[in-house]
Amino acid sequence: MDYYEVLGVNKKATPAEIKKAYRKLALKYHPDKNQGNKEAEEKFKQISEAYAVLSDQEKRQQYDTYGSEGFQQRYSQEDIFRGADLGDILREFGINFGGGGGRTFNFRTSGGGGNPFASFFHQGQDDFGSFQSFQQAGPRPRGNDLTLELPVNLEEVLHGAGKLIALGGRGMADEKVSVKIPAGIDNGKKLRVTGKGSPSPAGGQPGDLYLLIKVLPHELFTREGDDLLVDRKVPYSTMALGGKADVPTLEGKTLSVKVPACTQANARLRLKGHGLPHGPKGPRGDLFVRLNAEIPTSLNKEQKKLLAELQEQGL
Repeated sequence: MDYYEVLGVNKKATPAEIKKAYRKLALKYHPDKNQGNKEAEEKFKQISEAYAVLSDQEKRQQYDTYGSEGFQQRYSQEDIFRGADLGDILREFGINFGGGGGRTFNFRTSGGGGNPFASFFHQGQDDFGSFQSFQQAGPRPRGNDLTLELPVNLEEVLHGAGKLIALGGRGMADEKVSVKIPAGIDNGKKLRVTGKGSPSPAGGQPGDLYLLIKVLPHELFTREGDDLLVDRKVPYSTMALGGKADVPTLEGKTLSVKVPACTQANARLRLKGHGLPHGPKGPRGDLFVRLNAEIPTSLNKEQKKLLAELQEQGL
Protein backbone atom coordinates (compact mmCIF):
# COMPACT_ATOMS: atom_id res chain seq x y z
CA MET A 1 0.00 0.00 0.00
CA ASP A 2 1.39 3.38 -1.07
CA TYR A 3 0.54 5.75 1.79
CA TYR A 4 1.01 8.86 -0.35
CA GLU A 5 -1.32 7.49 -3.00
CA VAL A 6 -3.89 6.51 -0.37
CA LEU A 7 -4.06 10.09 0.92
CA GLY A 8 -3.77 11.59 -2.56
CA VAL A 9 -0.65 13.65 -1.81
CA ASN A 10 2.83 13.69 -3.30
CA LYS A 11 6.03 12.70 -1.51
CA LYS A 12 6.96 16.34 -0.86
CA ALA A 13 3.68 17.15 0.88
CA THR A 14 3.97 19.25 4.04
CA PRO A 15 2.53 18.05 7.39
CA ALA A 16 -0.30 20.56 6.97
CA GLU A 17 -1.16 19.19 3.52
CA ILE A 18 -1.12 15.63 4.84
CA LYS A 19 -3.43 16.56 7.72
CA LYS A 20 -5.78 18.39 5.40
CA ALA A 21 -5.97 15.41 3.04
CA TYR A 22 -6.70 13.00 5.90
CA ARG A 23 -9.40 15.25 7.37
CA LYS A 24 -11.18 15.42 3.99
CA LEU A 25 -11.03 11.66 3.40
CA ALA A 26 -11.94 10.73 6.99
CA LEU A 27 -15.06 12.87 6.74
CA LYS A 28 -16.00 11.09 3.51
CA TYR A 29 -15.33 7.49 4.56
CA HIS A 30 -15.92 7.23 8.32
CA PRO A 31 -18.42 4.43 9.11
CA ASP A 32 -21.18 6.63 10.54
CA LYS A 33 -21.64 8.04 7.05
CA ASN A 34 -21.36 4.65 5.34
CA GLN A 35 -23.39 2.18 7.38
CA GLY A 36 -22.85 -1.38 6.09
CA ASN A 37 -20.42 -0.25 3.36
CA LYS A 38 -17.45 -2.59 3.71
CA GLU A 39 -15.43 -0.80 1.04
CA ALA A 40 -15.78 2.49 2.89
CA GLU A 41 -14.77 0.83 6.16
CA GLU A 42 -11.65 -0.62 4.56
CA LYS A 43 -10.84 2.73 2.96
CA PHE A 44 -11.21 4.45 6.35
CA LYS A 45 -8.73 2.03 7.90
CA GLN A 46 -6.27 2.56 5.05
CA ILE A 47 -6.31 6.35 5.19
CA SER A 48 -5.98 6.27 9.00
CA GLU A 49 -2.96 3.98 8.76
CA ALA A 50 -1.42 6.20 6.07
CA TYR A 51 -1.93 9.31 8.20
CA ALA A 52 -0.50 7.61 11.30
CA VAL A 53 2.74 6.98 9.38
CA LEU A 54 3.09 10.14 7.29
CA SER A 55 2.18 12.49 10.15
CA ASP A 56 5.06 11.08 12.23
CA GLN A 57 8.46 12.42 11.12
CA GLU A 58 10.47 9.35 12.13
CA LYS A 59 8.02 6.82 10.66
CA ARG A 60 7.72 8.84 7.45
CA GLN A 61 11.52 8.87 7.09
CA GLN A 62 11.66 5.09 7.59
CA TYR A 63 8.86 4.62 5.04
CA ASP A 64 10.64 6.83 2.49
CA THR A 65 13.92 4.97 3.07
CA TYR A 66 12.73 1.37 2.96
CA GLY A 67 9.57 1.61 0.87
CA SER A 68 6.21 0.05 1.66
CA GLU A 69 7.35 -3.57 1.87
CA GLY A 70 10.46 -2.87 3.93
CA PHE A 71 8.50 -0.59 6.27
CA GLN A 72 5.80 -3.21 6.87
CA GLN A 73 8.47 -5.74 7.79
CA ARG A 74 9.88 -3.40 10.43
CA TYR A 75 6.65 -2.03 11.97
CA SER A 76 3.80 -4.01 13.46
CA GLN A 77 0.25 -2.65 13.32
CA GLU A 78 0.55 -1.53 16.93
CA ASP A 79 3.88 0.19 16.18
CA ILE A 80 2.26 2.10 13.33
CA PHE A 81 -0.52 3.57 15.48
CA ARG A 82 1.58 4.03 18.63
CA GLY A 83 1.77 7.78 19.31
CA ALA A 84 -0.56 8.62 16.43
CA ASP A 85 -2.85 11.58 17.18
CA LEU A 86 -6.01 10.80 15.23
CA GLY A 87 -8.30 11.90 18.02
CA ASP A 88 -8.21 15.63 17.34
CA ILE A 89 -9.38 15.16 13.77
CA LEU A 90 -11.98 12.50 14.55
CA ARG A 91 -13.48 14.65 17.34
CA GLU A 92 -14.37 17.15 14.64
CA PHE A 93 -16.93 14.55 13.52
CA GLY A 94 -18.36 14.10 17.04
CA ILE A 95 -16.33 10.94 17.76
CA ASN A 96 -14.63 11.04 21.16
CA PHE A 97 -12.05 8.49 22.34
CA GLY A 98 -12.09 8.47 26.11
CA GLY A 99 -14.69 10.92 27.43
CA GLY A 100 -16.24 14.35 26.97
CA GLY A 101 -19.00 15.43 24.63
CA GLY A 102 -20.26 13.55 21.65
CA ARG A 103 -20.35 9.79 21.30
CA THR A 104 -17.73 7.97 23.36
CA PHE A 105 -16.04 4.73 22.34
CA ASN A 106 -13.58 2.95 24.62
CA PHE A 107 -11.29 0.55 22.77
CA ARG A 108 -9.04 -2.02 24.40
CA THR A 109 -5.66 -3.23 23.17
CA SER A 110 -4.75 -6.89 23.24
CA GLY A 111 -1.56 -6.27 25.21
CA GLY A 112 -2.82 -3.53 27.55
CA GLY A 113 -1.26 -0.10 27.88
CA GLY A 114 -0.81 0.37 24.14
CA ASN A 115 -2.37 2.83 21.76
CA PRO A 116 -6.12 2.17 21.39
CA PHE A 117 -6.04 2.85 17.67
CA ALA A 118 -3.73 -0.15 17.18
CA SER A 119 -6.38 -2.68 18.20
CA PHE A 120 -9.17 -0.69 16.55
CA PHE A 121 -7.57 -0.63 13.12
CA HIS A 122 -6.02 -4.09 13.44
CA GLN A 123 -9.38 -5.86 13.25
CA GLY A 124 -10.58 -7.60 10.10
CA GLN A 125 -13.65 -6.42 8.22
CA ASP A 126 -15.93 -8.83 10.07
CA ASP A 127 -14.96 -7.26 13.39
CA PHE A 128 -15.01 -3.66 12.21
CA GLY A 129 -18.76 -3.13 11.88
CA SER A 130 -19.60 0.41 12.89
CA PHE A 131 -18.21 2.54 15.68
CA GLN A 132 -21.12 1.63 17.90
CA SER A 133 -20.32 -2.10 17.80
CA PHE A 134 -17.07 -1.50 19.68
CA GLN A 135 -18.96 -0.24 22.72
CA GLN A 136 -20.30 -3.71 23.39
CA ALA A 137 -17.39 -6.01 22.49
CA GLY A 138 -13.62 -5.79 22.59
CA PRO A 139 -11.38 -7.39 19.98
CA ARG A 140 -10.70 -11.10 20.11
CA PRO A 141 -7.16 -11.82 21.35
CA ARG A 142 -4.43 -12.34 18.80
CA GLY A 143 -2.13 -15.32 18.77
CA ASN A 144 1.37 -14.98 20.14
CA ASP A 145 4.18 -13.55 18.03
CA LEU A 146 7.09 -15.86 17.22
CA THR A 147 10.77 -15.08 16.60
CA LEU A 148 13.09 -17.19 14.46
CA GLU A 149 16.77 -16.62 13.63
CA LEU A 150 17.48 -16.11 9.93
CA PRO A 151 21.13 -16.44 8.80
CA VAL A 152 22.27 -14.38 5.80
CA ASN A 153 25.68 -13.98 4.19
CA LEU A 154 27.44 -10.78 3.16
CA GLU A 155 26.61 -11.31 -0.51
CA GLU A 156 22.91 -11.30 0.42
CA VAL A 157 23.46 -8.12 2.46
CA LEU A 158 25.06 -6.54 -0.61
CA HIS A 159 22.45 -7.48 -3.21
CA GLY A 160 19.38 -8.33 -1.14
CA ALA A 161 17.82 -11.76 -1.53
CA GLY A 162 14.65 -13.78 -1.50
CA LYS A 163 14.39 -16.76 0.86
CA LEU A 164 11.83 -19.51 1.26
CA ILE A 165 11.32 -20.19 4.97
CA ALA A 166 9.89 -23.52 6.13
CA LEU A 167 7.58 -23.14 9.12
CA GLY A 168 6.48 -25.87 11.50
CA GLY A 169 5.60 -26.60 15.11
CA ARG A 170 3.11 -23.73 15.25
CA GLY A 171 0.00 -25.75 15.88
CA MET A 172 -0.77 -26.03 12.18
CA ALA A 173 0.39 -27.89 9.10
CA ASP A 174 3.90 -27.19 7.82
CA GLU A 175 4.07 -24.42 5.26
CA LYS A 176 6.61 -22.25 3.50
CA VAL A 177 6.66 -18.48 3.24
CA SER A 178 8.67 -16.28 0.90
CA VAL A 179 10.69 -13.51 2.53
CA LYS A 180 12.54 -10.64 0.89
CA ILE A 181 15.86 -9.70 2.51
CA PRO A 182 16.47 -5.99 1.84
CA ALA A 183 19.95 -4.95 0.76
CA GLY A 184 22.07 -3.38 3.50
CA ILE A 185 20.27 -5.11 6.38
CA ASP A 186 22.11 -5.08 9.72
CA ASN A 187 22.82 -7.91 12.08
CA GLY A 188 20.13 -8.06 14.79
CA LYS A 189 17.39 -6.44 12.69
CA LYS A 190 13.98 -8.08 12.54
CA LEU A 191 11.74 -8.73 9.56
CA ARG A 192 8.01 -9.14 10.19
CA VAL A 193 5.83 -11.68 8.38
CA THR A 194 2.23 -10.77 9.16
CA GLY A 195 -0.06 -13.51 10.39
CA LYS A 196 2.53 -16.30 10.48
CA GLY A 197 2.92 -16.50 14.25
CA SER A 198 0.92 -18.70 16.61
CA PRO A 199 -2.82 -19.08 15.93
CA SER A 200 -5.27 -17.37 18.28
CA PRO A 201 -6.86 -19.71 20.85
CA ALA A 202 -10.12 -17.74 20.61
CA GLY A 203 -10.57 -17.50 16.86
CA GLY A 204 -8.90 -14.11 16.50
CA GLN A 205 -6.08 -13.15 14.22
CA PRO A 206 -2.83 -15.17 14.39
CA GLY A 207 0.29 -13.52 15.73
CA ASP A 208 3.17 -12.34 13.56
CA LEU A 209 6.45 -14.02 12.76
CA TYR A 210 9.63 -12.02 13.37
CA LEU A 211 12.82 -13.11 11.64
CA LEU A 212 15.95 -12.11 13.56
CA ILE A 213 18.78 -11.43 11.12
CA LYS A 214 22.15 -13.07 11.82
CA VAL A 215 24.87 -12.00 9.38
CA LEU A 216 27.31 -14.89 8.98
CA PRO A 217 31.11 -14.41 9.08
CA HIS A 218 32.86 -14.22 5.70
CA GLU A 219 36.10 -16.00 4.88
CA LEU A 220 37.69 -12.85 3.39
CA PHE A 221 35.75 -9.77 4.45
CA THR A 222 34.95 -8.26 7.84
CA ARG A 223 31.96 -5.93 8.15
CA GLU A 224 32.40 -2.57 9.87
CA GLY A 225 29.02 -0.87 9.58
CA ASP A 226 28.60 -0.11 5.88
CA ASP A 227 32.33 -0.60 5.25
CA LEU A 228 34.23 -3.79 4.51
CA LEU A 229 37.76 -4.74 5.54
CA VAL A 230 40.01 -7.22 3.73
CA ASP A 231 43.58 -8.21 4.65
CA ARG A 232 46.25 -8.50 1.96
CA LYS A 233 49.92 -9.43 2.15
CA VAL A 234 52.39 -7.93 -0.31
CA PRO A 235 56.15 -8.35 -0.71
CA TYR A 236 58.33 -6.33 1.67
CA SER A 237 59.86 -4.58 -1.31
CA THR A 238 56.42 -3.29 -2.34
CA MET A 239 55.78 -1.98 1.17
CA ALA A 240 59.15 -0.21 1.15
CA LEU A 241 59.45 1.01 -2.45
CA GLY A 242 55.78 1.28 -3.38
CA GLY A 243 53.91 -0.50 -6.11
CA LYS A 244 50.53 -2.10 -6.70
CA ALA A 245 48.44 -4.73 -4.96
CA ASP A 246 45.47 -6.75 -6.19
CA VAL A 247 42.37 -6.51 -3.99
CA PRO A 248 39.27 -8.76 -4.23
CA THR A 249 35.78 -7.26 -3.90
CA LEU A 250 32.62 -8.80 -2.50
CA GLU A 251 31.12 -8.79 -6.01
CA GLY A 252 33.88 -11.18 -7.14
CA LYS A 253 35.97 -8.60 -9.02
CA THR A 254 39.67 -7.84 -8.57
CA LEU A 255 40.83 -4.24 -8.30
CA SER A 256 44.35 -2.82 -8.35
CA VAL A 257 45.34 -0.40 -5.60
CA LYS A 258 48.43 1.81 -5.48
CA VAL A 259 50.72 1.14 -2.52
CA PRO A 260 52.73 4.24 -1.49
CA ALA A 261 56.43 3.91 -0.69
CA CYS A 262 57.31 3.29 2.96
CA THR A 263 53.87 1.90 3.79
CA GLN A 264 53.77 0.73 7.40
CA ALA A 265 52.38 -2.56 8.71
CA ASN A 266 48.58 -2.61 9.16
CA ALA A 267 48.17 0.52 7.02
CA ARG A 268 44.73 0.83 5.41
CA LEU A 269 44.02 1.91 1.86
CA ARG A 270 40.47 2.87 0.84
CA LEU A 271 38.52 1.87 -2.25
CA LYS A 272 35.54 4.22 -2.21
CA GLY A 273 32.06 2.85 -2.85
CA HIS A 274 32.94 -0.85 -2.74
CA GLY A 275 31.45 -1.59 0.69
CA LEU A 276 27.86 -2.45 1.66
CA PRO A 277 24.78 -0.32 0.90
CA HIS A 278 23.25 1.87 3.61
CA GLY A 279 19.76 0.41 3.44
CA PRO A 280 18.04 -0.75 0.24
CA LYS A 281 18.37 2.60 -1.52
CA GLY A 282 21.29 4.21 0.32
CA PRO A 283 24.86 4.82 -0.91
CA ARG A 284 27.49 2.15 -0.50
CA GLY A 285 30.24 2.28 2.09
CA ASP A 286 33.92 1.78 1.34
CA LEU A 287 36.26 -1.19 1.07
CA PHE A 288 39.44 -0.94 3.14
CA VAL A 289 42.47 -3.11 2.44
CA ARG A 290 44.83 -3.68 5.37
CA LEU A 291 48.40 -4.27 4.18
CA ASN A 292 51.16 -6.31 5.76
CA ALA A 293 54.47 -7.58 4.48
CA GLU A 294 54.65 -11.16 3.27
CA ILE A 295 57.57 -12.92 4.91
CA PRO A 296 59.04 -15.67 2.68
CA THR A 297 59.31 -19.19 4.07
CA SER A 298 62.66 -19.79 2.30
CA LEU A 299 65.39 -17.77 0.54
CA ASN A 300 67.84 -18.60 -2.24
CA LYS A 301 71.50 -17.55 -2.15
CA GLU A 302 70.97 -14.39 -4.19
CA GLN A 303 68.09 -13.26 -1.97
CA LYS A 304 70.12 -13.91 1.16
CA LYS A 305 73.00 -11.87 -0.27
CA LEU A 306 70.74 -8.93 -1.12
CA LEU A 307 69.07 -8.99 2.28
CA ALA A 308 72.43 -9.12 3.99
CA GLU A 309 73.49 -5.99 2.12
CA LEU A 310 70.25 -4.29 3.16
CA GLN A 311 70.86 -5.36 6.76
CA GLU A 312 74.27 -3.73 6.60
CA GLN A 313 72.51 -0.52 5.48
CA GLY A 314 70.21 -0.69 8.51
CA LEU A 315 67.16 -1.98 6.62
